[in-house]
Amino acid sequence: MTTPTRPLTPHESFLREGEAEIAAQGADTALRAASREWVNLANARKYSYHFEWLGRPIIQYPQDILAMQQLIWQVQPDLIIETGIAHGGSLIFSASMLELNAACGGPKDAEVLGIDIDIRAHNRAAIDAHPMSRRISMIQGSSVAEDVVAQVRAKAAGRQRVLISLDSNHTHEHVAAELAAYAPLTSVGSYCIVFDTVIEDMPAAMFPDRPWGPGNNPNTAVWDYVKQHPEFEIDERIDHQLLVSVAPHGYLKRVR
Repeated sequence: MTTPTRPLTPHESFLREGEAEIAAQGADTALRAASREWVNLANARKYSYHFEWLGRPIIQYPQDILAMQQLIWQVQPDLIIETGIAHGGSLIFSASMLELNAACGGPKDAEVLGIDIDIRAHNRAAIDAHPMSRRISMIQGSSVAEDVVAQVRAKAAGRQRVLISLDSNHTHEHVAAELAAYAPLTSVGSYCIVFDTVIEDMPAAMFPDRPWGPGNNPNTAVWDYVKQHPEFEIDERIDHQLLVSVAPHGYLKRVR
């Protein structure tokens, strides 16, 4: 005797339709090529530098900001660890999402920890003065230095759901070291997001004064890492959903 299946709710039907549409987007080679071309053209205009979150510059694409919001709601982390602070917009964004989660019944004491080799005084002052600062702590130093890694691991000890965001030095060597240090802190079901993997798909001429470029960037580090760590999988659904992103192949989900 078979158990009758209940009818889908309107929301479930909407989501199911969306999943089929997202898969079709990912399979559309012309759309994906057009998206990559747009990224190249927009990057030449420093597109990602032109947005703010609650009054602080956030050097990200709006598409990735929205993807992060979805993941933070899905995972409900009680700690977000971010490498790379810059003007602090990403820290403010993460803190504000944790504040909203708490207001909706999520972890009340959730925090975001930022690490940067050089936290400029004016940026630190602006972050400390922000209404979201109560959920933010910062460490100045190289994200791969032993003492910094030890401090971060101590902060993560006892946390139930940890989400990681890597967005500092974009060389293969540095990102590989960050993944080795921080990816293991990712909770099962949560994500380690590696930003600027898009460098692999961009013309080398775009990085004349940088130590990274095609063949030496976060994307190459990601592929090496996931080959050796089957507990992580690249969530290609997010790539197919966004199409325009600085982190293609960079949304790593810990599955075990």
